Amino acid sequence: MAIADGSGDRPHPLLKHQTPLEYAHTPNLDRLAAEGIAGMIDLIGTGIPVGTDMGHMILFGFKPEQYPGRGPIEALGVGIDIQPGDVVLRCNFATVENGVVLDRRAGRIREHTDKLAESISGIEVAEGIYAYCKPATEHRAVLVLRGQGLSDQISDSDPKAPNDGKPYLPVQPLEDTLEVRRTAAAVNRFLEISSRILSSHPVNEERVANGLLPANFILTRGAGSMVELEPIVSKMNFQGCCIAAESTVLGVAKLAGYTTITDIRLTGSMDTDVELKAKLALEQIVHHDIVYVHLKAPDLMGHDNEPLKKAQSLEMFDRMVGIIADQLSEDVYLALAADHSTPCEVKEHTGEPVPVVIYGPSIRRDRVTSYNEMDCAYGALGRMSGSEFVRTLHGLMGYVKKQGN
Repeated sequence: MAIADGSGDRPHPLLKHQTPLEYAHTPNLDRLAAEGIAGMIDLIGTGIPVGTDMGHMILFGFKPEQYPGRGPIEALGVGIDIQPGDVVLRCNFATVENGVVLDRRAGRIREHTDKLAESISGIEVAEGIYAYCKPATEHRAVLVLRGQGLSDQISDSDPKAPNDGKPYLPVQPLEDTLEVRRTAAAVNRFLEISSRILSSHPVNEERVANGLLPANFILTRGAGSMVELEPIVSKMNFQGCCIAAESTVLGVAKLAGYTTITDIRLTGSMDTDVELKAKLALEQIVHHDIVYVHLKAPDLMGHDNEPLKKAQSLEMFDRMVGIIADQLSEDVYLALAADHSTPCEVKEHTGEPVPVVIYGPSIRRDRVTSYNEMDCAYGALGRMSGSEFVRTLHGLMGYVKKQGN
């Protein structure tokens, strides 16, 4: 399965009123659509937006009600060992001035976030409560609160896109219990202490001197506690592999029991090495029953309202998929999918469905000849949920049991 993160979009005036997928030159994606079967999926249901974490959980085979929260998924993705009772939060390095969020991503900082995270890790934010921070992909990070009597029922401090220019939100308890109030107070204390440390950090002083935005604040969201979930590989009795750069996707893959592969050349942005991703996918399908290969760039370009660059990122996806398709064994299915729509004009995830294609041996071909949101809507797969789409793939692989006699 090749996943173009956030590839769904809306017609845009800069693209001759086409979506980025329609506008982009994608001969390989179109060939697979013409020789396969197409459709549209709503990851959960019609009109329901999902996050990258939820979207990928569904694409990997989990049910929406199994969602553990973004924090624990991110922690798995960056290799943090979570202990029982820990509360884990997804974070952004951000630029904040006088309490106002100037940039939720600190100019999409990518360098030296390890040094910034190290400087604010191990802080005692309340008696017996310690905060540990570790960098994730680009501007992202993970915060772990460890101590007795904590709860994940707290609000986000992140005002979320497109709300740059608004104050960050003090963390509030979502339930009136001592544990929840104590946890909210601990996170607010961490935000205060870490902001002081980051504001005077040499990395940020150098960024300001070079005309870059300082990563002087931590925005938190998606608090969660790890739950016990049966890995998908155990449930289905197959072996899976995931090739990605984005920590959320790697975290979901680990939750599913997949082998995860990443590389410094896989950046999670426009400069990622799609040829390497294709090479790794071809190598791993020899040893696994199912391989997921992920491209993050379309989602980033949607969030940044860059329709032309989003079209370019989808041409990168086309190049990656073409390499895979040209060298794939004849007995292997190849699926195209996305985890959600990220329209450029909205700069955030929306509930519009995304196109899918299944190509491979003895597949029922329909009359669709192009891979995009408009043409795939006429495909023979119809419009289905993400879980139904994954079950269809598992069925083609022979892993869905017959019901009845």
